[in-house]
Amino acid sequence: MSTVVMEQRKKIHPHKFTLWVGIGSLVMMFAGLTSAYIVKRNQANWQTFDLPQLFWYSTAAILLSSVTIYLAEQAFKQREMQKYRRLLVATLILGTLFIVFQFFGFKQLAAQGLGLGKKVSVDFLYVIVGLHGAHVLGGIIAMTLLFAKAFSSRKRIYNSIPVELVSTYWHFVDVLWIYLLIFLLMIR
Repeated sequence: MSTVVMEQRKKIHPHKFTLWVGIGSLVMMFAGLTSAYIVKRNQANWQTFDLPQLFWYSTAAILLSSVTIYLAEQAFKQREMQKYRRLLVATLILGTLFIVFQFFGFKQLAAQGLGLGKKVSVDFLYVIVGLHGAHVLGGIIAMTLLFAKAFSSRKRIYNSIPVELVSTYWHFVDVLWIYLLIFLLMIR
């Protein structure tokens, strides 16, 4: 019987497997978009531009949020629920700040005459960064569900799988943003 239990523990949880398949799909999508960016930049109407300063603030927010979600996951596993809740709230705030900084960064671009539909290079920026923002928003929604569950008055069941899934996904969108930022800075 213990052999069966050992084999069960070696298997990946189905939700974790599904998350990794989804992450693989997202990696392929963003690899395709960044590859298309490289090909398109050889066109005559390509215009280079500086990224908004607010993108750096959003980078700091998402990096810090990766630390807070990691600490939140650790607190949950140690059943330090007050600490878990505080860190989850901090992560939600930082994730929301990321979106806000991105939004106002795009407003800065638009104020410089670099709005959507003006230049192909700017359109690519809107699509790539906008899609990333949509995935960050998805992570914020998932964290909001964890938040609601953490403050629920129902009987507590300490299942770490949902927390691990959200944490893994959040780290992925963090790493993805760093990749995109470096890409956009290097390939202009």
